[in-house]
Amino acid sequence: MPTLIYSMSVSLDGYIAGPDGAIDWAAPDEELMRFHNEQTRELTGHLCGRRLYEDMLGWETAEQTRTDPRELEFARIWKAIPKVVFSTSLTTVEGNARLARGDVADEVAELKNQSGDGIVSVGGATLATSLAEKDLIDEYRLFVTPVVLGGGTPYFPPLPKRLALELIETRIFSQVIYSRYGRG
Repeated sequence: MPTLIYSMSVSLDGYIAGPDGAIDWAAPDEELMRFHNEQTRELTGHLCGRRLYEDMLGWETAEQTRTDPRELEFARIWKAIPKVVFSTSLTTVEGNARLARGDVADEVAELKNQSGDGIVSVGGATLATSLAEKDLIDEYRLFVTPVVLGGGTPYFPPLPKRLALELIETRIFSQVIYSRYGRG
């Protein structure tokens, strides 16, 4: 059964984006970009909402717009990952993606009924919130960055009940603390 993870950069005060939606404070340095590439290489699938899907479309043509070797490596890895895009407004998707219009919980239940291992990432705060509220996320991965945003989009939404987690791993980078938590 695949493991469903939620992995994002987060400010010290718990936000993944500032009040204006900015995420420029989370740009990875060289060491962290290598780590992101390693983690992304492990993914067997990705679930995303419309906004994140649209934000990530730039990686489909990165060879034409970017020159950094680590970013180009990320683009190659990202493009190969099968993606499921949840949207009620999109009519088509590009690249290695398919559009899902059904209930996200049903889609995840079907995914978890598949045989074999794998890691499927969920991206986008709204989509992750709907899965966290239903306790469908197996692992939370936080890249804590030393910045206080004072508001914005929270990493953890208000939940209907306590979420008990166990620390699996912590790693310290030059400006980021990476922590991995599994359901307790």
